[in-house]
Amino acid sequence: MEYVLTTEGLYKCYKNFTALNGLSMHVPKGSIYGFVGRNGAGKTTLIRLACGLQFPTDGDLFLYGAKHGDRAIHAARKRVGAVVETPSIFPMMTAKDNLKHQYRVLGLPDFDGIGELLELVGLADTGDKKAGAFSLGMRQRLGIAIALCGHPDFLILDEPINGLDPQGIVDVRELILKLNRERGITILISSHILDELSRIATHYGFIDGGYIVREMSAEELQSACRKCVSVRVSDVGVLVRELERRGEEYAVTGEDSVDIYAQPNITELALALWKDRCEILSCSEQDENLESFFLSLVGGESHA
Repeated sequence: MEYVLTTEGLYKCYKNFTALNGLSMHVPKGSIYGFVGRNGAGKTTLIRLACGLQFPTDGDLFLYGAKHGDRAIHAARKRVGAVVETPSIFPMMTAKDNLKHQYRVLGLPDFDGIGELLELVGLADTGDKKAGAFSLGMRQRLGIAIALCGHPDFLILDEPINGLDPQGIVDVRELILKLNRERGITILISSHILDELSRIATHYGFIDGGYIVREMSAEELQSACRKCVSVRVSDVGVLVRELERRGEEYAVTGEDSVDIYAQPNITELALALWKDRCEILSCSEQDENLESFFLSLVGGESHA
C-alpha cells in the first residue's frame, strides 16, 4: 500500500511536556483518515509537524517518501494544503479577494481557477460580502478553498466541523467527500464529533498519550463494532447455561443482563429458558459506535 504520510517513533517534547511519545502512523493514499483522540492527546501537534509549522524532537516523518530534514521535503509540502485550528482568512476581504491573496502568497502566475474553487466550496454567489460577515460554516469552507489554492493532493483538516450548525456540518461533510471521491485528494481529518467522522472516514488512527493505540480501516472498525442482542432475564445463570449449550458467544453485562453476539430466535430462546422458570424481561438490539469503541481502546470519559 502507498502512503502519503508516515511517521516512525516520532517524538515532540517541550520543556515540561511530551506531546508525541513515539508515534507511528500511516495515512494511505486516496484515503479519508480519521484522526481520533482526546483533547491534548497530540492530534494538533502531529498536524503542525506534518505541515512544517514545528519540528520533531526525535523520530522520522515522511511525506510522499521524502524524509523530514531532507531537501526533498520542501517539494513534498507543496503538495499539502491545511486548515489548522481556525481558517486563515481576512475578514475585511471578500471570498474572491481572500483567494487572490493566497494565490499571490503562493506565487501563482494568474487567478485562473478562483471561480472554480468558489463554485466547488459553495461560495460563488457571495459577491462583495465580506468574509467577516460569513457564517461559521461559510468561513470554514472558505478556509478549505484557501488550502486548495495550490492544487494539493493531500489535505489536512483540524476539527473542520467544530461549532458548526447541522447544515454547516452537512455542507462540510459533502465537500470533503467530493474532494476525495471526485478529485482523488487524500484527507487527514481530526474531529471530536465521532459520529460524524464515522460517516466519511475510510481509515482511522486512534491516538492517546501521544502515540497511536491502533490503526484500522473502516471495514475493520465495522467488524470490531459488532451488533449484539442485549437481554435482561430473571435468572442469568439459566440463560448462560442455555447459551453455552448452543455454543453462542456472549458477555454478562450485569446482574440480570447478557449481551448475545448473535441473532437468536427470541421465541425459541424464551421457551427454552421457561423450562427452568427463567423469564425474559426485556430484549433490544445494540450496535457499538465509534465513540464507545474509542473508549474501549483508551478507557475513561470521552474527550476526543
